[in-house]
Amino acid sequence: MSVRPEASDHHWPIPPAGGWTADDLDRIPRLPPHTELIDGSLVFASPQTVFHTRALSFFERHLDAAAPPHLEVLREFSIDIDPQNRPEPDVVIVLGDAIAGPGQTRLPAEAVKLALEVVSPESRSRDRETKPVKYARAGIRHYWRVENDEGRAVVYVFELEPVSRTYAPTGIFRDRLKTSVPYPLDLDLTEITARRVAPEG
Repeated sequence: MSVRPEASDHHWPIPPAGGWTADDLDRIPRLPPHTELIDGSLVFASPQTVFHTRALSFFERHLDAAAPPHLEVLREFSIDIDPQNRPEPDVVIVLGDAIAGPGQTRLPAEAVKLALEVVSPESRSRDRETKPVKYARAGIRHYWRVENDEGRAVVYVFELEPVSRTYAPTGIFRDRLKTSVPYPLDLDLTEITARRVAPEG
């Protein structure tokens, strides 16, 4: 005797011929939060780990605290690469004058000074291969990739080579990240995985 599966109330959007476009992300109803568009296909976010959440909070907090007045730091914000690609980096540093108002849902790639991705098991190939190619071709000067190496944060730092429009590695940082670009930063990466200890008494 066969058992019919229960009907689901959720209906996945059916892509149009040629795939979705960047404009569609603002029009498709009931999309999960943080849905990205990669090569005309919708990419849904998976549940995040404690490491991923701590890393995002760490970089958002410290990059924002050190940012000069003309730059702004945003977390999990959508950027336009081209009509078929609208990714959502985990953290971006952007030109402040590109932000038009509180209802804005996306920014042009040319406003982005740094894109940062924290690698998850399901996003590994996108963050290591697919997205860096697209960010570089869009002219985003700085790309940082953060990985979990047995509980320790490792940051791979890249800078755009302007002629080839590809990223050149400029450093691998484990306990401390000190750099002068996109602005001076001195970050204690051990804070990302350090456990908080309740005060005595």
